[in-house]
Amino acid sequence: MEEHFILRVPPSVAERLNGVLSERAQAPEDEGIDICFRDARTGMFTIGKDQFEVSLVDLPCVVESYKTYDDTVLIKAADIGQMILVRDNKEPAPEGGEHKDGLTPAMRDARKRRFRRDAEIINPDFVHNVENDLVNILAGGTARDVDVEVVEQEEDVEEAEPVPAPVAVPPPVQPAAAVVASDKIAAAPKAIDEYDDSSDENGYYEDSDDY
Repeated sequence: MEEHFILRVPPSVAERLNGVLSERAQAPEDEGIDICFRDARTGMFTIGKDQFEVSLVDLPCVVESYKTYDDTVLIKAADIGQMILVRDNKEPAPEGGEHKDGLTPAMRDARKRRFRRDAEIINPDFVHNVENDLVNILAGGTARDVDVEVVEQEEDVEEAEPVPAPVAVPPPVQPAAAVVASDKIAAAPKAIDEYDDSSDENGYYEDSDDY
């Protein structure tokens, strides 16, 4: 993994620096470039005979750098979390070593607009008391300043559901056509019996003139 850093300079210095990098220096003395740190956060940037104040600041978030050989395939080279900020001598130094803005306009004032606020400072004694209460609870005890009341709950007896009474099923009703047919069948033997009463013992009919 390579080591990269971001160097941000004022617009006037950027033109001279681009000329040096492209071998088109405006003056021969511009070819000399140097960065010297006095401590971990401040230093001096020198280009030619001009010197500018330098501050090492932390970016709001980590920036990834990539390199390419054909402008098509990108290969990650490093993670960048700090920036060397070159400023004019009239500009004040950033406070706290943290830069409030990112590298793009969308990340302007990102620490206040996009990041979560710092948690409120909690009293250490309160945290210690909570830890002791948790230890007591895990050991089978109770926390402090807590009133415990035992309430017995009556068990609800489930009532048996009533068994439904049996329902009488009516006999099946015969169709009207079947009833009429059965009446005709029952009347037929009666007519035969009445007709047989007119015959004698030998089966001859007394009133028959043909026989």
